[in-house]
Amino acid sequence: MKTIRWGILGAGRIARKFASDLKLVEGAELNAIGSRSKASADDFTKDFPVKYTHDSYRDLAENAEVDVIYIATPHNLHYENTLLCVNHGKAVLCEKPFAMNTRQAEVMVSLAKEKKVFLMEALWTKFHPHYLKVKEMVGQGLLGEIRSVLINFGFKPTPPIPVRLFDPVLGGGTVMDIGIYNVFMAMSILGTPDHINAVMTPASTGVDEQCAILFRYHNGAMAQLFSTFSSNLATEADICGSEGRIRLTSRFYEPSSTIEFYKERVDSVEGIPVHKEPGFGYQYEARHVNDCLRSGLTESPVIPFADTLLLMETLDKIRAIAGISYPLDDAN
Repeated sequence: MKTIRWGILGAGRIARKFASDLKLVEGAELNAIGSRSKASADDFTKDFPVKYTHDSYRDLAENAEVDVIYIATPHNLHYENTLLCVNHGKAVLCEKPFAMNTRQAEVMVSLAKEKKVFLMEALWTKFHPHYLKVKEMVGQGLLGEIRSVLINFGFKPTPPIPVRLFDPVLGGGTVMDIGIYNVFMAMSILGTPDHINAVMTPASTGVDEQCAILFRYHNGAMAQLFSTFSSNLATEADICGSEGRIRLTSRFYEPSSTIEFYKERVDSVEGIPVHKEPGFGYQYEARHVNDCLRSGLTESPVIPFADTLLLMETLDKIRAIAGISYPLDDAN
């Protein structure tokens, strides 16, 4: 098995979780870390020793002993970081949200196609065993006709509060940070909405501190999605059909979630067994990327470009309806 040599761009919390899970991936090797400061890169290597430590993103992108780069920087940097790596011929796994808007996402995808370089959005939930099981159950018709999806995701940040959560320059607000999971899950079950309603409560910085989204479909189905930074919510998801209901327990988007299947009566519940393994859950997407690279693919069959662009287009519509904007939206 060919060893896939990984680099990580960004040395923060998510980068550390990904590095930890990469140890669980057979045939994967963390070869390099890239940060904007030597101190940050050196600090990362204390916990995750690597062969190459770079104090610039460009140096990482130019490293000939790196096959693929995981981008773990703030939302607003995904665009420029991805373009840098792809222009240097590096495969990229870009953390969600893929970009700040559809315009950026289209440029990223276009460049990857032009350069024939692998690029994928790191929407990790799509590879988790519990998500795959839910999709299987829905596909088998165990819930009957899906009539509604109800999802909430919220937490009250505790000091020190990360600047990125509320800074519009960094793409702050609930929709892009956590609401994206609600939107993704609803679209996975019900498809693209025919009508969208959205309202938000602004934080002092102007980004959305809370956002309520309603998807409506021509067949009468609905999805009710809520995200907030002002209170701690259950962070569960209910998928409701004419013949039964599935509840994904907290946190619905992580592999730690469990599946409760309610058939007919609301007090009749069956726990659905799902394979669990150690780690945070990033290893599943990393394995998929490795498989794609070994097969010579430049686009994931699980998260194709069309899905990434559709999700970004939907997020753009939600933001426009709710009145959520960022400085980067006006950039050329």
